[in-house]
Amino acid sequence: MAEKKTLIVEQYGSPIRRDKVQRATLIGLGLNKMNKKRELLDTPEVRGMINKLPHLVRVVGE
Repeated sequence: MAEKKTLIVEQYGSPIRRDKVQRATLIGLGLNKMNKKRELLDTPEVRGMINKLPHLVRVVGE
């Protein structure tokens, strides 16, 4: 069975003064506090969510 690829995503921006959609996207990624990191599956859906928030999150590992 093939090993699934993962991404390590870090939140570096604050959701303060952001609209509800951006906050909901952060929560969907499992992020809610500054400098928090999550390991997520590398899927088109997750990549799309990350691309919507380039000012709040960054990929630190693949």
